[in-house]
Amino acid sequence: MAGLLLAAGSGRRLGRPKALVEVGGERLVDRGVRTLTAGGCAPVMVVLGAAETAVRGAHTVHNPDWRTGMGSSVRAGIDALPDAADAVLIALADQPLVTPEAVRRLVRAHEQGARAAVATYQGNQRNPVLLGREHWSAAYAMAVHDVGARPFLRAYSHLVTAVSCDDIASPEDIDTVEDLERLSVVLDRGSPDRG
Repeated sequence: MAGLLLAAGSGRRLGRPKALVEVGGERLVDRGVRTLTAGGCAPVMVVLGAAETAVRGAHTVHNPDWRTGMGSSVRAGIDALPDAADAVLIALADQPLVTPEAVRRLVRAHEQGARAAVATYQGNQRNPVLLGREHWSAAYAMAVHDVGARPFLRAYSHLVTAVSCDDIASPEDIDTVEDLERLSVVLDRGSPDRG
């Protein structure tokens, strides 16, 4: 199970690339890699764009088209996946309340036969997303502009296993300074980084 962390954006509304933003003394990109690794993903690939940086414990992939949106990062990441990978788990760097246990639940779903799966919160599909190798080309073709795997999940909903993660994680993301301040308080309290 390869891990793919999307971290290429410029953080326009935040005023700086999200990958380099620190929360609780840890950069979001490093937190994302740690979450994927602790959840059972190896290797972990990180797609960068607006900011280039070394990332311990991961292979970095440069997305030259990062300005066009998340879709190009999904495609750059899929292009870089190793031949040995049977599936990939895709996560976003700006969702620091996604936990290793949420990743593990998706990995377990894969081990039990799921070839496409998505974390759900209050019944809504969010992130992370798991895709078996046979789905990569379809997801690749549908990842355009600022959408990642969502079009694939809609078009192939009959193949997608929903994995509830309400009790162990949150899909809240950091788009603004206010988001950063609010989630920093949550993380400083020591939750919900369980697992």
